[in-house]
Amino acid sequence: MTTSSSDALSPGGRADQAANLLGALGSAIADRVRAAATEAAGGALNDATALSALLHFLDDPRIDRLAQVLGLTSSGTVRLVDRLQRQGLVQRSAGVDARATTVALTAAGRARAEEIRRARTAVLERALAALSPAERDQLGELAGKVLVGVIRPPGAYGWMCRLCDTGRCGRPDGRCPVANAATGAGSTGSHPR
Repeated sequence: MTTSSSDALSPGGRADQAANLLGALGSAIADRVRAAATEAAGGALNDATALSALLHFLDDPRIDRLAQVLGLTSSGTVRLVDRLQRQGLVQRSAGVDARATTVALTAAGRARAEEIRRARTAVLERALAALSPAERDQLGELAGKVLVGVIRPPGAYGWMCRLCDTGRCGRPDGRCPVANAATGAGSTGSHPR
């Protein structure tokens, strides 16, 4: 009978191994998602992230809100929006406050954002292929708990859900553990960080 490598470890050793494996998994998945999203965007990762956020949860945001989601400076976000506008992927318009500019996807931008979503989904599905349906359910529950534990406070820059497909996480139906925890914790009711 063979035993797994974690069976020989003490409880503390298994906890250390779990933390290390989580770090390795996070890096491996992030690298693959970054590569796929960047390729699908035909540009930089920030381009892909902006298009994805505009598709999934940002509704005509102001530049400062987009900057907050992406974790960029205002000037960096303006340059990114300039680049996406030159490519015909976003359009600017005056916000409710005439001094503020909002950003929205064009039809071409929506199509590109859908390509990014599909590329990200393919990477994640390949990563999960080794798991049974029951193991996927278990991983989903555990991942939700871990993500809830790392929610950052309102106003944080670089939102964790910036590349999420909110339809798949269940946010519109109230099934996203992160959104539920952020809303229940008295956040501003906006998207989790």
